[in-house]
Amino acid sequence: MRHHGIHHVTAIAGPARRNLDFYTRVLGLRLVKKTVNFDDPGTYHLYFGDGLGQPGSILTFFPWEHVAPGRNGIGSTQETSFRVPETSLGYWAHRFIEQGVEHGKVEKRFGQSVLTFKDPHGTSLALVGTPNAESEPAWTVEGIPAEHAIRGLEGVTLLVENGERTGAILTDVFGFSETARDGSLVRYKTDALIGGTVDIRSAGGFLPGRMGGGSVHHVAFRAKDDADQAEMVKKLAETHGIQTTEQKDRNYFRSVYFREPGGILFEIATDEPGFAADEPQDSLGEALKLPAFLEARRSEIEAHLPELA
Repeated sequence: MRHHGIHHVTAIAGPARRNLDFYTRVLGLRLVKKTVNFDDPGTYHLYFGDGLGQPGSILTFFPWEHVAPGRNGIGSTQETSFRVPETSLGYWAHRFIEQGVEHGKVEKRFGQSVLTFKDPHGTSLALVGTPNAESEPAWTVEGIPAEHAIRGLEGVTLLVENGERTGAILTDVFGFSETARDGSLVRYKTDALIGGTVDIRSAGGFLPGRMGGGSVHHVAFRAKDDADQAEMVKKLAETHGIQTTEQKDRNYFRSVYFREPGGILFEIATDEPGFAADEPQDSLGEALKLPAFLEARRSEIEAHLPELA
């Protein structure tokens, strides 16, 4: 089995245009795919990532115009973090001030400098100063120097009542290793360059998380292909007594879903076929792409979706 870390993170946003503006203009990510929620085609599904749309760089959103705010709490993803060069946090702190982005002070976690911030919908995010990130390819946009650009996901922080069973899923099924502890926070890593870190915070006495605007809907982990995914599904059932959903074709990957022991929705997504499956690499995200089963409804769907430009 090959182990590749996080494939993508999916969250819930407010108005789609504001979501698009923040992640492309303020953070400088690429709109990798503009499609719809296959289970709710009146809603966009927007994928943001690096220039290639690599697994491990992708943060996606379901934007709902009038969504009620969510709440961080037990059984939820507390934070999603991105990689930037170690020397870039000062630049980003200044940019956040200029752009009116809510942010904290630079802090240290496991020896790394971290700048926390929130998007307009309340999603908890962080930039992590990462050694040698400046040598990695960067997607560049006007107004953000290439040397400071985001280089994909660093990882997520999960908040659960008891992290041991969640950690066992990470190590036994997804190939992570525990690398450090700091009080109630435990770090798990793979050797993936991007999306290779999961921190688990065990904490009792908190209210449960509530899904809504700013909430992470699920965290997806990478499988190389169907066979790799099937091996993970088998291990979940035989070793951990956890059953997954049937496989669902998401056009750009094939997915199964399950609730991990702490209550967070996990997905296992294949790297195949990738985001260039239905449009060229150089024009990713430019056109509204629909799965074959929704093409007959394109006019109806396009009329219902809000304008993004």
